[in-house]
Amino acid sequence: MFHQPVLKNRRTLLERAEKFISEIYFTDCNLRGRLYGDSCPLESLSSFLCQKRIPFSEAVKQNFQPCKVGDSFGPTWWTCWFKVQLTIPDAWRGKQVHLRWESDGEGMVWRNGLPVQGLTKEGEKTSYVLTESLRDDEPHSVTLYVELACNGLFGAGQGSMIAAPDPERKFTLQKAELVVFNHDVRELLTDFEMLVDIVKCLGEGEQRGYQALFTVNEMVNLCDPSDPTSFAAAHSLAQKFFSQRNGQSQHTVHAMGHCHIDSAWLWPYEETIRKCARSWVTVIRLMEKNPEFIFTCSQAQQFEWVKSWYPGLYSQIQHFVQKGQFIPVGGTWVEMDGNLPSGESMVRQFLEGQRFFQKEFGMYCTEFWLPDTFGYSAQLPQIMQGSGITRFLTQKLSWNLVNTFPHNTFFWEGLDGSQVLTHFPPGNSYEMKGKVEDLTNTLKNNKDKGRANHSAALFGFGDGGGGPTQLMLDRFQRVWDTDGLPRVVMSSPNKLFSELQSESSLLCTWSGELFLELHNGTYTTQAQIKLGNRQCEALLHDVEMASSLALCRNQAFQYPSGKLQELWRLLLLNQFHDVIPGSCIEMVVQDALRYYQDIRREGAKLLLQACEALWEGPQRGSTTAVLNTLPWERSEVITLPGGAPEPQLALVKIPSIGVAAVSESTQPTCRVSVTVQADGTVLMENGILRVVIEKTGRLVSLCLVDANREAISDGCFGNQFVLFEDVPLYWDAWDVMDYHLQTRRPVVEVVHPVQVASTGGLRGTVTFTLRISERSSLTQEIILDASCPYLRFNTKVDWMESHKFLKVEFPVRARSPSATYEIQFGHLQRPTHRNTSWDWARFEVWGHKWVDLSEHGFGVAVLNDCKYGHSVNGNTITLSLLRAPKAPDANADMGQHEFTYALMPHIGSFQDASVIQCAYNLNYPLRLIPNAPDECLWSAFSVSSPAVILETVKKVEDRKDALVVRLYESHGGSISTTLFTTLPIREAFHCDLLERPDSTRPAPIRDTGISLSFSPFQIVSLLLLLK
Repeated sequence: MFHQPVLKNRRTLLERAEKFISEIYFTDCNLRGRLYGDSCPLESLSSFLCQKRIPFSEAVKQNFQPCKVGDSFGPTWWTCWFKVQLTIPDAWRGKQVHLRWESDGEGMVWRNGLPVQGLTKEGEKTSYVLTESLRDDEPHSVTLYVELACNGLFGAGQGSMIAAPDPERKFTLQKAELVVFNHDVRELLTDFEMLVDIVKCLGEGEQRGYQALFTVNEMVNLCDPSDPTSFAAAHSLAQKFFSQRNGQSQHTVHAMGHCHIDSAWLWPYEETIRKCARSWVTVIRLMEKNPEFIFTCSQAQQFEWVKSWYPGLYSQIQHFVQKGQFIPVGGTWVEMDGNLPSGESMVRQFLEGQRFFQKEFGMYCTEFWLPDTFGYSAQLPQIMQGSGITRFLTQKLSWNLVNTFPHNTFFWEGLDGSQVLTHFPPGNSYEMKGKVEDLTNTLKNNKDKGRANHSAALFGFGDGGGGPTQLMLDRFQRVWDTDGLPRVVMSSPNKLFSELQSESSLLCTWSGELFLELHNGTYTTQAQIKLGNRQCEALLHDVEMASSLALCRNQAFQYPSGKLQELWRLLLLNQFHDVIPGSCIEMVVQDALRYYQDIRREGAKLLLQACEALWEGPQRGSTTAVLNTLPWERSEVITLPGGAPEPQLALVKIPSIGVAAVSESTQPTCRVSVTVQADGTVLMENGILRVVIEKTGRLVSLCLVDANREAISDGCFGNQFVLFEDVPLYWDAWDVMDYHLQTRRPVVEVVHPVQVASTGGLRGTVTFTLRISERSSLTQEIILDASCPYLRFNTKVDWMESHKFLKVEFPVRARSPSATYEIQFGHLQRPTHRNTSWDWARFEVWGHKWVDLSEHGFGVAVLNDCKYGHSVNGNTITLSLLRAPKAPDANADMGQHEFTYALMPHIGSFQDASVIQCAYNLNYPLRLIPNAPDECLWSAFSVSSPAVILETVKKVEDRKDALVVRLYESHGGSISTTLFTTLPIREAFHCDLLERPDSTRPAPIRDTGISLSFSPFQIVSLLLLLK
């Protein structure tokens, strides 16, 4: 065909092609306007509203009332069920027929009692295929049900996505009709779209872009939208372009379907269950139609939900897992936060996740999958390795606010030297759409060009679910191997990482944590969730410890495996990366706090049962005993029950992981004294510490008595509360920005000045109250116990602020370029200066139970029982206490809070001064046991070196005759030590974190105990077989 030549005016030709497929312009005569053919109304449409999420079997029994397109339903979080009766016209014989359904709520189509298709306008799923080609022998009259959740893909934010939900929002049914779908138009639209995007993405400097431009222009010339017979010629031109192949050295993109579903975020846990079903049933339909399609899916919890709520769908998933199309990944119970859970919690994420995948699908995951978490602990590589995982995928560090992370494919080396092959998809997304820009960005952004020639492209709507679409698959199909673009293969994580491993000789290594330079407000937001997490971690630790001891000492005791798994799974669920960080709506916070209460209530029962079973029935007595669940002797002041109105105190000494009776005759070497001095300050002493406190509760002095070393900086005050303006750029609950530091305001207004509440003996206490603002105040008890090397601050805050940040500061007499922070199974150093942008980006960091600033020979540590946000700038240690964001929870952190922190000066290193042990003591209370025998002094375990901490003792999963003990080296050095036990052990083996014994590595039991060797920060697990 001859055409007049045209000027090489790139803009006019490009816009001509864009308008030819536009959804907005010229739809009366362009190709897009021909996507749908004839339409007809539904035969009938009726509905009923329900406040609760009910199963299909219950829904179909309800009284449906007539409704129509344009009606609205709600309010938010309710469910509207629609009964859809339709008859397909006989005249549509041979046509592809869809139910076209558009609503701003999330829908699920049910047919013959089964879920068959998700319908989400925001996820580009607005039609359900009734028939690919209408035949006479298939039913023309059909009854369907549509379950419509009254929330959008991203909840129901009022005014913006992350705003608090609008509780009264209504959701409208915008379209519900039968339509003929013109598949040939869809195919040609995809050709046009891909060519137009190639023109845009390759730009004016690439010849290949101009080839695409003139190809697409010629296609417009050839294609008459009103004449389908003209489509073939245009399609042929596109195919000719797409079939021009790449060279052998071209970068390969491994395309994998994915549907990141937040287990809770802007919607509650319960809605996530339906999001999983809507997304995954759509994936199954795509797999039936596209046998090459591969989908990756993480989070064992979500599989468990679907198994319980949608067993038919779950059976289909199992089928496609066996076919290798539906691939479980990640190996964890949920995609947890990478900073805040304890080391043992992280182990349990993998233990529960990997065991679930092995039981349900006969496989362990070999890659850790955590694309959307706010940073990654330096101990994760070792925990991965111990859980059978050697590969890691994420992309979140592409969100860094200050510095660009230098790699996409590299070896990540953890705190102990463990390495995992790590990949950050260079497209910087886990929800690509199969577009040309996804491919060109993947190629352009790859920071390891020449070292790694393979990258992942995860495609599908995510966060709120949705997943891949047929259109995304069709886009990739066009450009599997097209000159000018990366080569595309539908792939799996195993294929990707195998290719990367085979070409890994030039890859770089990144050592230490993967710190996200954003979202560091999540270390503090929703303080009650942080408190619940820390307390429940400690409680479950103690329940397992006591239950293990009872199992060995009482033949009648039944270890509560099932109940403990239930409680652990609740705790692990709350460690999801939008729950424990506090970046979720109020509804989720309420659910999480309720789960913590369940754990506390049920855990307390289990602990009491285990403690009562530590002795056989005839051995019971009338003595109060104390259980120490930590692996060192503890000498502490405790409060005895029944001491009202004055609390009855006792000094007790309890052996390592053991029990001792309370003896009121035990006296400290030096009693506590509290004295009001002439200048109005209060002096507190216990022979270890001497403290001077002024009227506002600030520390004028904190001195180590024997060394005569002052801890507080000259002219400064310790325990200085400070308030900051806290208005981030956008992510309210997530972010605290560096500029907030310029708004520092000391809290100094006194409501009740310091007064003595307890004059000493075993415990000295002073109290005071400060006004933070007109709406907020705090009351604090400063407590010094006999024989205690730290000063404790029990704090109550009545907090009713908006966009404020409360912290407490301790300027100390120690100078060092780095401070030390506890992390999972160890610690690491971070700078105390701001020399580089990498240093400055760490103006707010996370830590667990303690932070320490030491110079040679002296240091000061701040301990806490539920806080995670810290900073050390110069010589000032700051603990972050409370925030007040307003989105996505408008009431975040409002109300009353109670927490404890402590200040511990020390001579020598923090290791030698037992800072680590003191922080454990603060977090793991001694447990009182009533009705114990008069003689009940015994110890079950101890370790010869203070550097090695026995973290966990529990029964082995699926075995009644074995325990697992988990230890780690905490000082950062290589050491040999001995584990002693009085329990009846017949054999011991090393095992991994999944409790799989290594028969080649027995741990010989000698009279002197079990000898063990550790490298720095190494985690060692032993399987102990009971006699």
